[in-house]
Amino acid sequence: MYLFTNAFRNVLRNRGRNTLIGAILLAVIVASVIALMISDAASGIIDDYKGRFGAEVRLQPDMEKIRKEAMANSANGRVMMTVPSIPAEQYMAFGESEYLLNSVYSARTGVNSDSIAAVDAELGAGSGMMMAGPAMTDNPPMQFMLSLLGNRFSEFEEGTRELAEGTMPAGLNEIIVSTDLAEANDIRIGDKLSLYGELTNMKEGTRADTSYELTVVGTYYDATDEYAEGARQNAFTNRRNELLATYETVVQQIQPDMNGIRIEATYYLKEPGMLDAFAAEVYAKGLAETFDVTTDEASYNKIVGPVEGLKGIAVTFMIVVLLFGGIILVLLSTIAIRERKYEIGVLRAMGLKKTKVAIGLWSEVLMIACVCLAIGLGAGSLAAQPITDALLAGQIEAAEASESAQVQAGGMMMMRPAVTPAASDAEPLSRLDITLGLDTTLQIVGIALLLASLAGLISISRITKYEPIKILMERN
Repeated sequence: MYLFTNAFRNVLRNRGRNTLIGAILLAVIVASVIALMISDAASGIIDDYKGRFGAEVRLQPDMEKIRKEAMANSANGRVMMTVPSIPAEQYMAFGESEYLLNSVYSARTGVNSDSIAAVDAELGAGSGMMMAGPAMTDNPPMQFMLSLLGNRFSEFEEGTRELAEGTMPAGLNEIIVSTDLAEANDIRIGDKLSLYGELTNMKEGTRADTSYELTVVGTYYDATDEYAEGARQNAFTNRRNELLATYETVVQQIQPDMNGIRIEATYYLKEPGMLDAFAAEVYAKGLAETFDVTTDEASYNKIVGPVEGLKGIAVTFMIVVLLFGGIILVLLSTIAIRERKYEIGVLRAMGLKKTKVAIGLWSEVLMIACVCLAIGLGAGSLAAQPITDALLAGQIEAAEASESAQVQAGGMMMMRPAVTPAASDAEPLSRLDITLGLDTTLQIVGIALLLASLAGLISISRITKYEPIKILMERN
C-alpha cells in the first residue's frame, strides 16, 4: 500500500513535469480516439457497400468493343454502329445460375392508343430505335406516343413519384398512369385501356403486331423531369406518358427473334467473389463478347471512395501521432527518472527491492495515463464528429473534381458513341455518423496503457540496473 500512496504523492509533488508528460499523452489519446472512431465507422460502411454493390451485377454493352466490331465489318468505308440487345430467353437463362441469390427483371415497350391523347402530343411520336435492315429505311417502323414499363418503380422509393390514389399494379394487365395523363384524358380507376404496338426483326425486315387490354388501378404524382437531359423531346420521351405495370404484363407479348420489348435484368450474387464464375457461365450460355458483366462500380466509387480516403487519412494520422508521441514520452520519462536517481537510491538503501521500486514508478505513469484517458475519451468523442465532417467534405470535393475532369476529358473525344453506360446517379455520403463503441474504447485504453507502460518501463530499466551505493556516490 505504501508504494501506491507514495506514487500518488509523487504525482502531485512533481506537478510541472507530470503535467508535461500528461499533455503529450492526452494529445496522443485524443488523436487516437478520433482516428479509431473514424476508422471503425468507415470500415463498417465500406464493408456494407462493398457487399451491396459487389453483389449487384449488370450486363452492359462495351462501346469500345462495339466500335471495333463495327469498323471490322465496315463496307465501302461506311461504319454502322448498332447497340446489341439480349433476347429475353437469354436473360431468363442467365437468371437460373447457381451463383445467384436473386434476379430482378424490368421491361419497356412503346405503345399507342386511339382513345388517349398523350402529353405533348403536338411534338410528335418516337420510337427510340435505330433504323437498319433491308425494309426498314423505305418502310420505317411504327412510332409511339406512350411507353409501357414493367417493374420500373424505383422513383417511388426515391420519392420523385408517389401514388395519388388507388393501388400499385400487382396482377396481370394492371397499370397506373400519371395524374397529368389521367386528367388530360379523364381516365379513372377501373377504366379499360386498349393499347397496340409493334415488334420488328430489323435484319429480316419483318414485323408483328402486339396488343394489350389493361385496367387502370391507380394514378401517381410525378415530380421527375419531363425529359431526360439531352433527350429528343416528343410524346414518347415525355415521362408523363409512362404507363407502369408489372414485368409479366409487358413481356406477355414477346415473340421469338423479334425486337421491340426491351428487357433489362439486375442479378444479385450470393457472394461478391462469385463475379468471375458467373461471368464465365453467362458467356458460355451465349452472351455476346460485346457485353461486360460488371458490378455497379461507379456508384461504389462515388459513395465509398471519399470514405476510403477518409479512413486512410485517419489511420495514417494515428500511426504518425503514436510514433512521435511514443518517442517524446520515452524521452520525457527518461529525463524525469534521471532527475530522481537520488530518491531511487534512498529507497533502495532503505531495503526496497528493484521490483517494488519499479512498480512504484510504473504506478505513477499509470495514474497519469488514467487521468488522461478519462479526459481524452470525452474530448475525443466531442471533437470526432466535426473533424470527420470537415475531412469528409474535403474528400467529396476532391472526388467530384476528379470526376468532373474525367467528364471534360471524355467530352473532347471525337465520334463519341451515342449510347454509353449510364453515369452513376448515386449521391455520395454527405455525413458519416460516428460513435464511441465499447470495442473502440477498449482499443484506446489498451493503446494508452501500453504506451505509458512502454515509456515508463524503458526509463525505469535504465535506473534500476544501478546499485544504491553507486547512485548515492554520484549524488555526493
